[in-house]
Amino acid sequence: MNHSFDTHGLNGASKNGEQPLEFDNLNESTSDKADVSLDMILDVPVTLAMEVGRTRISIRNLLQLNQGSVVELDRAAGEPLDVFVNGTLVAHGEVVVINEKFGIRLTDVISPAERVRKLR
Repeated sequence: MNHSFDTHGLNGASKNGEQPLEFDNLNESTSDKADVSLDMILDVPVTLAMEVGRTRISIRNLLQLNQGSVVELDRAAGEPLDVFVNGTLVAHGEVVVINEKFGIRLTDVISPAERVRKLR
């Protein structure tokens, strides 16, 4: 499906005297602006997940799994777990039990600068 639109007003005033739209430069760093505040996003929910380990298996072996099957992971016992926020590694930790529920004690938190570097 082809879509077309009239762009006569984008580079100058239109016949009605309307002025063209001007957009802020998206490449400018917002950290230079004093009015930027993180308060707007502090209540945004994110997903926090802990990963014990991973493994790769064939679909044939996956289909043969049943109750009682054991799957070997790529991580040794006692090795720290990975902690992810929305899929981004942010820390490492160890499992703890609190009031009969599992929790995690963070042993190493990745610096914000390192997290930003990994996003690029």
